[in-house]
Amino acid sequence: MSDTKAQFRPENHPNDHFIMTTVVGSYPKPKWLNRAKALYEDDDVDFDDGDWQEAKDDAARVITDEHQRAGLDVVVDGEMRRNEMVEYFAHRIDGYEFNGPVKVWGHNYFDKPSVVDDVAYDERWLVEEYEFTASVADRPVKVPITGPYTLASWSFNEAYDDDASLAYDLADLVNQEIEKLVDAGARYIQIDEPALATTPDDHAIVGEAIERIVADVPDDVRIGLHVCYGDYSRIYPEILEFPVDEFDLELANGDYEQLDVFEDPAFTADLALGVTDAHVAEVESVEQIERNIEKGLEVVPPDQLVVSPDCGVKLLPRDVAYGKLENMVTAARNVEAKLDDGDVDVRGRTASPADD
Repeated sequence: MSDTKAQFRPENHPNDHFIMTTVVGSYPKPKWLNRAKALYEDDDVDFDDGDWQEAKDDAARVITDEHQRAGLDVVVDGEMRRNEMVEYFAHRIDGYEFNGPVKVWGHNYFDKPSVVDDVAYDERWLVEEYEFTASVADRPVKVPITGPYTLASWSFNEAYDDDASLAYDLADLVNQEIEKLVDAGARYIQIDEPALATTPDDHAIVGEAIERIVADVPDDVRIGLHVCYGDYSRIYPEILEFPVDEFDLELANGDYEQLDVFEDPAFTADLALGVTDAHVAEVESVEQIERNIEKGLEVVPPDQLVVSPDCGVKLLPRDVAYGKLENMVTAARNVEAKLDDGDVDVRGRTASPADD
């Protein structure tokens, strides 16, 4: 696997070591964006397509700037244009249709789509989103995209013999979208596969799907895989065979109880470690996040470590989400400085060829 991380190091980075800071994807929407959506959906209000587009652009600009003010090395627009991680894409893929919301937990509903015909690529999904964010950002932009296994598993399958066949066809569509994103300039793409954690025995299906996704993707494009919650021991070390540069894992929420899963065999990819809990509406102290970052150094050396929140933070109060990011960046810079001074015990080892 080629080193794709160095290209994201800022020119004026203050430390010799570099622990890249980023986010998983989603971020709390400004309250006025939700009000603008209600106006757009109200037939009795003069709020047209142009007004709605302007509102989304403004929100994307505001949140991208918020990520930059927090100091992140790689930013996202907080997915301001997206509603839900499956529904958003299903609306843009031929072969899907919607028949109404499904209750998933508590009082929460999910507009679960149905696959009623062979899926096909109909329109670009994220290129315009990426181009706008890149135009207003002064640093690299990451593009999160829902993976084919989750798009298949979290839909009603009424057209394919099995979910694997559906996932493979969807993977070919994701590959088409990534080609367009790369042509537009994207160099950091994250595949989100939360469904893998709920059905870990299907890791081989996910691996095959990712092989299709990254076919012909240039070597300088960084590909990450985000898998949140679940029993990681059921997919490790098999996931090391996946052709990705980094694995983004949720571990802070479980107080790093599963950290030792990744110690043997050696972690051969980059580890994007969750170091703030996306499920707790309290801002962790800088000192606590430093300790969490140092947990990652028990698994990988500094050049393989990336830090982010555990998962998307869209359900948190916005000030809490920002505070977590700001403290996370400060903590990462502090750990880098301690590494420069030799004050951190690094137990993570670089994998040797014998480990592969």
